[in-house]
Amino acid sequence: MIEPEHPKLSVTEQCALLELPRSSYYHQPRPESDDNHRLMRAIDEIHLASPFFGSRQMTAWLRRQGYRVNRKRVRRLMRLMGLEALGPKPRLSAANRAHPIYPYLLRDLVVSRPNQVWATDITYLSLPGGHAYLCAVIDWHTRYVLSWELSNTLDARFCARAMQRAIAQYGTPEIVNTDQGCQFTSAEFTQPLLAAGIRLSMDGKGRCLDNVFIERLWRTVKYEEVYLKSSCSLVDAHAQLATYFRFYNERRPHTAHEGATPGEAYRATEPEAVNQ
Repeated sequence: MIEPEHPKLSVTEQCALLELPRSSYYHQPRPESDDNHRLMRAIDEIHLASPFFGSRQMTAWLRRQGYRVNRKRVRRLMRLMGLEALGPKPRLSAANRAHPIYPYLLRDLVVSRPNQVWATDITYLSLPGGHAYLCAVIDWHTRYVLSWELSNTLDARFCARAMQRAIAQYGTPEIVNTDQGCQFTSAEFTQPLLAAGIRLSMDGKGRCLDNVFIERLWRTVKYEEVYLKSSCSLVDAHAQLATYFRFYNERRPHTAHEGATPGEAYRATEPEAVNQ
């Protein structure tokens, strides 16, 4: 989608229009073999279905499915993908002990309206010759995807950018819930939220169900979009995800809303937001 010889738009301007960092165009990751990509796809699917599998159980399971693998190889690929058995949180969200941790605020809380609670998280996507990370922000009550970002680097910047885009478009929520990963405990992510009067809530260590709705979103996105299509590049994946999230928000009925879409549920009640 990027045309380096475009007569009017520079590469920088084209990346800005696609909402992609310019570095993603120039980045040339060292590719994994096709065999490893097939194996990583299988590991990702198994992890979604059985997130309690560590590298030992994952290796045994793969062998039963006919894969000729050893534990060392499976462990390396799981680390590359940021996956770990439940107990510890997946390594996409490795903690930084120097960062402050905020208490979990959603236990026994009745979430009854849009913009009361937002949640955000990161998941891994496999691409030919490399990989990417997807961050999304959802409204807890309606499951509406407020914003999302795709990146080839796992840093706080793209998570903060996703949150700021959501706030700019939809207003300020009362609570933002995350896990305890270093991206979400960093000052780059937390300080703008605290300055806006937003309360921060963080999952208990090893408790993925504390952020259950966005975990379900990842499962839905992967089974309905990612696993059904083959993205050739980061730009290709971005375009496909943009189409899917429009479908998810505005056309896909959600059982939690008696057949209404997340977009319809979000707009059914006027969201309460500080800066709208």
